[in-house]
Amino acid sequence: MLVKTYGSAVYGINATTVTVETNINPGVNFFLVGLPDSAVKESQQRIDAALKNNGYKIPGKSIVINMAPADIRKEGSSYDLTIAVGILAASEQIRSENIADYVIMGELSLDGGLQPIKGVLPIAIKAREEKFKGIILPIQNAKEAAIVAELDVYGVGNIKEVIDFFNGKIELEKTIVNTRDEFYSKLNDSEVDFSDVKGQENIKRALEIAAAGGHNVILIGPPGAGKTMLAKRLPTILPPMNLHEALETTKIHSVAGKMGKNTGLVSIRPFRSPHHTISDVALVGGGGVPQPGEISLAHNGVLFLDELPEFKRTVLEVMRQPLEDRVVTISRAKFSVEYPASFMLIASMNPCPCGYYNHPEKDCVCPPGTVQKYLNKISGPLLDRIDIHVEVTPVSYTELAAERISEKSISVRERVVKAREIQDIRFANNEGIHCNAQIRTKQLREVCKIDEAGNQLLKTAMEKLGLSARAYDRILKVARTIADLDGSERIETNHLAEAIQYRSLDREGWAG
Repeated sequence: MLVKTYGSAVYGINATTVTVETNINPGVNFFLVGLPDSAVKESQQRIDAALKNNGYKIPGKSIVINMAPADIRKEGSSYDLTIAVGILAASEQIRSENIADYVIMGELSLDGGLQPIKGVLPIAIKAREEKFKGIILPIQNAKEAAIVAELDVYGVGNIKEVIDFFNGKIELEKTIVNTRDEFYSKLNDSEVDFSDVKGQENIKRALEIAAAGGHNVILIGPPGAGKTMLAKRLPTILPPMNLHEALETTKIHSVAGKMGKNTGLVSIRPFRSPHHTISDVALVGGGGVPQPGEISLAHNGVLFLDELPEFKRTVLEVMRQPLEDRVVTISRAKFSVEYPASFMLIASMNPCPCGYYNHPEKDCVCPPGTVQKYLNKISGPLLDRIDIHVEVTPVSYTELAAERISEKSISVRERVVKAREIQDIRFANNEGIHCNAQIRTKQLREVCKIDEAGNQLLKTAMEKLGLSARAYDRILKVARTIADLDGSERIETNHLAEAIQYRSLDREGWAG
């Protein structure tokens, strides 16, 4: 008897429906075809033990299982349940009339229990697109799949429940999630706040400007000055994610298997902080079975690179193209996948190996030329993509002991949201541009017009401070954001003056 069951394969952040055809004839062979990998081939042993432990068995006949389309590689153990149900239906141990209405996915334990799988959200979205009635999957993944409306989602804990459901002995309970309630209930969940940081008002101001314009930032300062603490609080002042961004972010985390049990929607902006020993593949994505890297997991959020010069140069250089294009394409001989990578880069570094160059109290013990050599670990092209350079100085005891309460993140966020709304209107007709940091060179003169006084100020600054040519565009973009925060249509001289001070690393002689 021939029976078709349905599963799904995930490539990039999209899913493809896989038809599992099971045919049973007289004989004694077991064939699994359709480009399965080792984990899929091993499913025979898991299915055999799971069925025996629940009072069923794989029939001693010739079984041929084809996973179509046969030219797409099937990977992982999530097809166990799909294949098991196909075998049971083809051997008439369960009724098969309703099986084609459902996408069935899950990894089997030897006792018949179901283990969670990756990529559930793209799978559920594809199931709805192809008009399936519902999806049957491990109970740990049910809440994630239930985000997709107009699809019956059944979370099960054991294969016995699935067998009894198709035999009409039990009714499975639907998992229902109100996507909007789920989204809004966690929108402002955060364990940290800008008010936790004592002093450092100038750095908070720089991060507010960065959040308002989507600018990348590098923080330079001695150990213990608060660079990491400030960076971790940046997501709390970014505009809240909208539902579309939340779904897109959830898809990436789902594919990477980072969702956690019984998790529905990622509704707060991601903050990723990889260690400096990370490989280039782990950062941008890839591998034999392509997976999203840290830059894609930071999509719609913040990527924080602590101790930037300690990262391998090759790792930092592969990040240049995604910073510009906001997507990363991973190509293989037979296919290529594309992952979104629209993130804000926040980097921090010590000014020298000992950490105390330019420190107000402690002396730097590095030999001559070491500071410049340390800074040269960061290439010019990468530095060119960072708009704001800020020197972070240590916080004095007086500021640490002060009782004054700092401004809360929610107050700063309100100003950032207003500035972003101005930019939304400005770039409404420009595809691919959403904030000031993304302004292209052609539009720069039109969007960032300055008067004669501003021109003179910028000319003087570039000559006196020895600012590089690349600093010119960056200063104009940052000044445009400062003007937006002020609600000003024009870029005034005070906006330019503030923007100029955020180019520390471009100044000649900064590193001695």
